[in-house]
Amino acid sequence: MRGHEWKLKMYDLLKGARVLDLTTIVLGPFATRYLGDFGADVVKVEPPSGDLFRYVRPARSEGMGAGYLNSNRNKRSVTLDLKSPEGKNRLLDLLDGADVLVHNMQPATAGKLGVDPDSIRNAFPQIVYCCAAGYASGGRNAELPAYDDIIQAACGVADLNRNDRGEPRFLPTIICDKVGGLHLAMAVLAGLVHHASTGQGCYIEVPMYEGIASFLLSEHLDGETFVPAAGTTGYERVLSPYRKPYATRDGYLAVLPYTTKNWVGFFTAIGRNDLAEADWVRDPAQRSDRIAELYEILAQAMPERSNSDWLKLLRDLDIPCSPVQSLGDLLDDGHLSDVDFFGEVDHPTEGRIRSVRSPFWVDGVDEKPDHPAPPRAEQNNLIEWYKRSDR
Repeated sequence: MRGHEWKLKMYDLLKGARVLDLTTIVLGPFATRYLGDFGADVVKVEPPSGDLFRYVRPARSEGMGAGYLNSNRNKRSVTLDLKSPEGKNRLLDLLDGADVLVHNMQPATAGKLGVDPDSIRNAFPQIVYCCAAGYASGGRNAELPAYDDIIQAACGVADLNRNDRGEPRFLPTIICDKVGGLHLAMAVLAGLVHHASTGQGCYIEVPMYEGIASFLLSEHLDGETFVPAAGTTGYERVLSPYRKPYATRDGYLAVLPYTTKNWVGFFTAIGRNDLAEADWVRDPAQRSDRIAELYEILAQAMPERSNSDWLKLLRDLDIPCSPVQSLGDLLDDGHLSDVDFFGEVDHPTEGRIRSVRSPFWVDGVDEKPDHPAPPRAEQNNLIEWYKRSDR
């Protein structure tokens, strides 16, 4: 059972797995951070100039920006110039003791550096090789560069987020990088399971564009799921203009009656017995056809009460709801405080920093304190250490 203390820590679920991490910026480092949180030995391999994301501000010192610190905990660091013969030889030494190689380079770049799938897998057939390029190989865009903004535009995210003037907008978070990172972490885990059961390596391609397209179309393929089509793309419930935080008497509230019990309870509570007893409200299929109408009724009712009054009523009825919080509000959120979501650690070069712990809680395995993100070239003696270590 979980105790009250739930501090910043890694779990030994992946103890013994060695991951050679050639990723940069956000997508790849976000993925390998989770692998490190689960106890994998993650070695971050950087060029002499370092991961570019190190230099994104704010920062206390050069090359140790906040975003880098938040995406690279529980890793070691080694600097290699893969354009030089010495750097390539040292990489081969590391690969000899690794279970996974992961990168998010374009295929042509990986080929120039000698870390393309054929070169690596021919030399190290046991390796789980995972590549998270922008686009899948075999397509016309396979060699195009891609970052979060580009994929938000290409996949329909920016179009879905158009403003009142019809202008497409990016979501104010690097959603494609982070979802792509989760896909990459999942691929590595699947590869490790395959390796554990067969003793063989494999190649897994995790393209960002196709991953986000799949992510969005799980619901938004909608009527085009059927052949012939039963409608267009776009899930009506989430596209309704009335699906939004609702203005109350003194603020904004997110409210989502979802089940028949939720809707009947809500309409009964606000004195709309005509709707509470209506057949179309009580029938899930008919309710789905008229969901925009229901959301409009919600929007019209919410200004009649304050946030606190609504929260008490809705929670008494077990209807999902939440006040609208800012990012800054999360620092003082009561629930996050209860579960020790934030913690402070002393970084060896950056002093006292705040960190967000792993969202997971694991029982039944050993755990260790988190290691803060490493300074660049912290441990170039890793290669010799790997040579001495038992497999």
